Amino acid sequence: MLWTWLSIMNPHRYAYGFSYEAPLAAMAVGFTLLGLLNTKEKESPFKGAPVTVLVLLMIWITITSILGFDPEYNFNQWKKIMKIDFMIIVALALLYSKRHILALTIVAAGSVAILGAKGGLFTLATGGNFRVWGPPGSFIEDNNEFALAVIMTIPLLRLLQLQISQRWGKYVITAIMVLCAAAAVGSHSRGGFLAILAMGAAFWWYDGRKIGILIGMLVLASIAPLFLPEEWFSRMDSISDYQNDSSAMGRINAWWMAWNLATDRFFGGGFAIYNLGVFSIYAPIPDDVHAAHSIYFQILGEHGFVGLFLFILLWWLVWYESGKLRVEGKKLPETLWISQLGAMCQVSMIGYLVGGTFLSLAYFDLPYNIMVIVVLARRWIDRKAWLLENEKPSVANNAAPNHATTS
Repeated sequence: MLWTWLSIMNPHRYAYGFSYEAPLAAMAVGFTLLGLLNTKEKESPFKGAPVTVLVLLMIWITITSILGFDPEYNFNQWKKIMKIDFMIIVALALLYSKRHILALTIVAAGSVAILGAKGGLFTLATGGNFRVWGPPGSFIEDNNEFALAVIMTIPLLRLLQLQISQRWGKYVITAIMVLCAAAAVGSHSRGGFLAILAMGAAFWWYDGRKIGILIGMLVLASIAPLFLPEEWFSRMDSISDYQNDSSAMGRINAWWMAWNLATDRFFGGGFAIYNLGVFSIYAPIPDDVHAAHSIYFQILGEHGFVGLFLFILLWWLVWYESGKLRVEGKKLPETLWISQLGAMCQVSMIGYLVGGTFLSLAYFDLPYNIMVIVVLARRWIDRKAWLLENEKPSVANNAAPNHATTS
């Protein structure tokens, strides 16, 4: 949980002095591994097909990093990504109970929600005249990536809201969700705007309170124009007029570069492809160098068609398992929370997969944490864990998972 908080929120990036560059995440990894070696409460992390595909993707990324352009640069990026993915595997080995699943959801969603609430208050206070940014030096530092992270968090907050009975707690989470939406809008991100539209439609479709959700969305949509500046509307209008927008055309140029590179090199180019040298060979406009600005073309250019296939397969499996949880969890009162989890994870994934079409967030922690939540929930319902956890909570908290898997 400590690693997840540090990795997603990057709280040390809001500090000064030695704390700003302190290796806090590495320290969290070290202590977690010490605990992993000494605890009996661990099991195989291979708890479902998504995990197998993730490991295959990790192996393929390792190969493409070795064979791609600039192996030294690739190695530095590879270390960063492998550290995240390795800790995802560690989480799958250590977590198993309902308490663990909800705790991970609280930490993962809360790490972004705190920043989203702060950004939402800033947007309201300034009338949306300034953009909202993420933590410096993080995956979500840019306004576009930050917007998508906040949008993905809103359904997870709704999941947590459904698990509490206190009325005041529900109101607090509602307020945080509204502020997160305001932060996403205040980022002035066009990709984020499309993601929030897709997420909002899915939210309405999958949530049980369709009338209440619809009324709330209509109220927010009618109020928003009163606070947002003309610059925001002009920026959103440019979505339909992308041919005359240099930024949009630069992204399309980067997409063609990724496509041409992948068709020419089976293993892709590795992480070091966003430079004049590569663009001069593969891009239609050689001197218009841009980042991929798409999770799909990012993976395609860096790791080829095999990498893209594994990446899409991974998230299709997560989506598929979430849908099964949504249906199967309705069968018993004890598993209703599993149905809610599956639905809200699907809503969050819609935001990621739609918004990710225009944003470079292929390696960001939060989607992979959602994968962990879905895989653990699948495991929990398959072994009928509610029977053990409801009858003997102390056993569920203290016994080894290997014993708990017996129904």
